[in-house]
Amino acid sequence: MNTAVPPTCTAFLGHRRVASGPYAEVDQALRALDLSAGGLLVFDDASGALVDHPWPADHAPAPIADVLTDGCGMGSASPGVGRPRLGVVAREVTLLPRHWAWLAQQRGGASATLRRLVDEARRSQAEHDVPRLAKERVYRFMSAIGGGLPGFEEASRALFAQDGTAFAQRTAHWPADVRDHLAWLARDAFAAAPLALT
Repeated sequence: MNTAVPPTCTAFLGHRRVASGPYAEVDQALRALDLSAGGLLVFDDASGALVDHPWPADHAPAPIADVLTDGCGMGSASPGVGRPRLGVVAREVTLLPRHWAWLAQQRGGASATLRRLVDEARRSQAEHDVPRLAKERVYRFMSAIGGGLPGFEEASRALFAQDGTAFAQRTAHWPADVRDHLAWLARDAFAAAPLALT
């Protein structure tokens, strides 16, 4: 049986973490707080991107910043197109004529060939994608919440240089809740060893 894990988020008031978990639970926790002073930031845990609050009940919003920019001419899905029972979504793909000609000669046609190519690329690039996506997630979070904190620029350089030790040093004096959340978001960002921020 395939059970989907609900998307999660983490909420901060200033630099203090006030709620974390599935969107519905975080929404319930936030509604019990006095948010009149402002300073609320809610981050999607998978992407590190800011999300707007409040959101509709039982609905996890899309991150404010686009998580994925593919640059390959993918349009939005057309309603009623595709094979929904199989989870297939129809979108526009823009290719040059030589690409279409090659695809037309492949076993199973263009769609089947594209699916195979994407699956092969996902498998072959997985070890590179995990740290890259983790760094992007960390940077989104730290830019939104820690852009004004001391050592931010140096921490950013250390993050993208994959220097976990320097990153930990540059963020060591940041507020504890921010440091802890950074460590959790950065768990896959540094290939050599897990990041320990204490």
